[in-house]
Amino acid sequence: MSATADHAEERTNPAARLGFQPGQVVQELGNDEDTEQALREGIEAITGTELVDEEYDDLADAVVLWFREDDGDLTDALVDAISLVDDGAPIWLMTPKTGRDGYVEASDIGEAAQTAGLQQTKPMNIGRDWTGSRLVTPKTSRAAKG
Repeated sequence: MSATADHAEERTNPAARLGFQPGQVVQELGNDEDTEQALREGIEAITGTELVDEEYDDLADAVVLWFREDDGDLTDALVDAISLVDDGAPIWLMTPKTGRDGYVEASDIGEAAQTAGLQQTKPMNIGRDWTGSRLVTPKTSRAAKG
């Protein structure tokens, strides 16, 4: 795909900026009627596969976790998400934007991510109502011992 086509896709598909690849299995947690449908469809368009839910029983290539303030303990949710992916795989934490119902403080996200052992990147605008934070499990030395 040309650079121009890549930029056009980023404008029309909100998932294009998130780094998903064809063939990836993406597990989605916390989906509800308030989630960003265009992002969900965009991920499926890029990967060529439907999002899998909580019932999926194999390791996924990435997790999309929709989380609202009243969804429980964020650290616990992140620890659960870590168990669903290989080391180094991304967990996309989607939280409502400032002023929206269910907004989660940035400091709470940072603290929960650190406690869960995740590295956080800069939050991204994911749609009208949601912000996404890419969290990554640190790669272990297990592969190097191999």
